[in-house]
Amino acid sequence: MGQEKINRTDEAVIRAIGAFGGGIAGSGSVCGILLGAVALVSSLYSRGNLTERENPRLWGLSHKLVRQFDNLTEGYGGSNCRDIARLDWQNRDAVKDYYTNPDSRRKYCIALVADFSLFLGQLLEKEMAREDKS
Repeated sequence: MGQEKINRTDEAVIRAIGAFGGGIAGSGSVCGILLGAVALVSSLYSRGNLTERENPRLWGLSHKLVRQFDNLTEGYGGSNCRDIARLDWQNRDAVKDYYTNPDSRRKYCIALVADFSLFLGQLLEKEMAREDKS
């Protein structure tokens, strides 16, 4: 979604974040949607090598993403996948239930993705408008 928003699609970047699901490779760690959003911002404002200077917007936008995600996940008890989905990604039966049972915690993940994607889209729109004025 983020790449579509900025009209820059890079399949290599999409491949690079493929294992973010399930809280980094199914470990239950940091939620992949936060990691993906920060990766998108980094792809826009970080440096590609040690001789380049990174854009200071990298840190400001990344911090905004983390703060918003923390706000959105406060009711779950944390921003890790294990707090939100409460799923053992190594348990095949539990994962199958997560994806097939309409009453599973997947509904919370879907809502979180929607809310955070909306925030990311609005943040990117503001940033692009700011860049157009510069």
